[in-house]
Amino acid sequence: MARTRLYRNGVLEAENFPVADVSDHLADPGATVWLDMCRPTEEDLASIAEELSLHRLAVEDAVHEHQRPKLDRYDTHSFLTAYAVRLDTATGVLAKCEVAAFLTERALVTVRKDEGFEIDEVVARWDGEPELAKSGVGFLVHGLLDYIVDSHFDAVQALDEEIEGLEDLVFADNADYKEMQRRSLHLRKSMVALRRVVLPMREVVNSLMRRDLHVVDDTMMPYYQDVYDHVLRAGEWTESLRDLVTTIRETQLSLQGNRLNTIMKKVTSWAAIIAVPTAITGFYGQNIPYPGLEQHWGFWTSTVAIVVFSIGLYVMFRRRDWL
Repeated sequence: MARTRLYRNGVLEAENFPVADVSDHLADPGATVWLDMCRPTEEDLASIAEELSLHRLAVEDAVHEHQRPKLDRYDTHSFLTAYAVRLDTATGVLAKCEVAAFLTERALVTVRKDEGFEIDEVVARWDGEPELAKSGVGFLVHGLLDYIVDSHFDAVQALDEEIEGLEDLVFADNADYKEMQRRSLHLRKSMVALRRVVLPMREVVNSLMRRDLHVVDDTMMPYYQDVYDHVLRAGEWTESLRDLVTTIRETQLSLQGNRLNTIMKKVTSWAAIIAVPTAITGFYGQNIPYPGLEQHWGFWTSTVAIVVFSIGLYVMFRRRDWL
């Protein structure tokens, strides 16, 4: 079901009116209209596309999923694609919700690809600043971008906290290395996915702020500057966390290698100690006469040799920190 809103001279006058009335409202120069559709088909968009002279390629992009974040300009409108994101802290998996938007002189049409995009949050931002509604489409687009960029910032912050927890586990004595590897892999994949949707937003917001596009007026420019600042911070934070995840993984592998070397030194040292009695008793087990054969002093000589050499090796290995 489509959602609609009508602002007239900066005042909200109507909501949830039929889509067929959009053209009647746009006949008023002081009117600004918002139309929202969820999972529409090209046929669903056909009537509004004809009314607003939407380009056929833009309509196709609005229907098809997995578009890259971008802002395309056409003769009668601009076409925006972006993603809101949410990190599942239990699994470390990043969920993405795609939204497309058509920007005309006095209308904003949003197309959500699924119900995961919380459009009510966008509406709440519009209702929270009604004094800015006189800026028309620029006001509506700001609320949409503000929600999207805030979701990016929240996801980056959540990833930062998860990575800090992973850092603590790296040096834990009883760490579950299999779980750490799984967790670090999911966080790294989420970081790559987040980077793909965050970094292009710099160009999107920067293009919207251009004067020749006539979307942002002087009243809304400081608000767009604030959104742009959040986009830059989220992008820089994402890049730093990406390097940090790589460093944690390398540190984990280095620690595992060091632990393995320590274990191998201990095993080798004990093997050397055990080899002493094995060699001596093996020598005395030969089927040839040897000094002390069938004599008590021969038995005690071999026993003392085993003890002395074993203790000597043990002391030497301890001094070298091999045991």
